[in-house]
Amino acid sequence: MSRITSAFENKKAFIAFVTCGDPDLSTTAACVRSAVENGADLIELGIPFSDPTAEGPVIQGANLRALTGGVTTDKIFDLVRELRKDVGVPMVFMTYANVVFSYGAERFFSTCREIGIDGLILPDLPYEEKEEFQPLAHKYGIDLISLIAPTSENRIAMIAKEAEGFLYIVSSLGVTGTRSEIKTDLQSIVEVVRQNTDIPCAIGFGISTPEQAARMAGISDGAIVGSAIVKLIEKYGQEAPAHVGGYVRKMKDALEAVSFI
Repeated sequence: MSRITSAFENKKAFIAFVTCGDPDLSTTAACVRSAVENGADLIELGIPFSDPTAEGPVIQGANLRALTGGVTTDKIFDLVRELRKDVGVPMVFMTYANVVFSYGAERFFSTCREIGIDGLILPDLPYEEKEEFQPLAHKYGIDLISLIAPTSENRIAMIAKEAEGFLYIVSSLGVTGTRSEIKTDLQSIVEVVRQNTDIPCAIGFGISTPEQAARMAGISDGAIVGSAIVKLIEKYGQEAPAHVGGYVRKMKDALEAVSFI
């Protein structure tokens, strides 16, 4: 069983996102460890990019702070090497296709395997163009994680049938960011996913409260939270790890209260 599969086994998974290098890599490492200690089942590590088209202002700001602070892909690889000494949960990268291209795709994927990365999310990679990276992902045992958006409609079944790792279901149109309410008919999307794959699916974009997380996990197999965590890191800086841990604990408690469908 892969690490990603085990993250969803017999539980609703809480997936935490952090931007690597915001405000610095040592704080990122401490936030990851604090999140895991408090129940995070899977960690998404954002590799900063200068033009993060899927991100709202909160994560855009984190990208800018990290890049201004001098973070590089190689430094992030070193961070993961260090984390893997004691962090056993699955970790996936979330970044943009140009980051992989500019690093060298084969070198990127081979290094991911070497350091213990389980998957890769590229929000600017259309499903129809995934062959650009999929052969290398398969060669090095990295799950290329697909996104399903409210606009995917008749493509949902097609994307689900070829899904790897887990499916990232985007809750709302637009960019990342917390939302007061989520109005998309996610139940219908998940039903199509369930008809076409046994791969777990988790819902992200806009989730910030325990109530929202529980509602999303009630529909799917887990909840993904990014902007709310990044806001805590922006607010507290190097003091953020304890606050991130407390927040993750509340979110995970909410998910643990959700009964399985």
